[in-house]
Amino acid sequence: MPLPDSTNLAKYIEATDGLSKPWLLVQLRLQKLREEQHELGPEVYASRLAELHQELMQLGEWWLGIEDDVF
Repeated sequence: MPLPDSTNLAKYIEATDGLSKPWLLVQLRLQKLREEQHELGPEVYASRLAELHQELMQLGEWWLGIEDDVF
């Protein structure tokens, strides 16, 4: 199954009130990075990918105890 482009993903996030879900925003940024990959050098792409990974890891387990509200 192909991934949606960043425009469609952004519309989905907005339509489902996903702006309050940080993991969806990271996913949107990752999709945008994929779309720009051919315009970036390998070092820039790897650096931006590492930044996104770090941000995702910093989300931690913020959802513990509120799973029913956020998922």
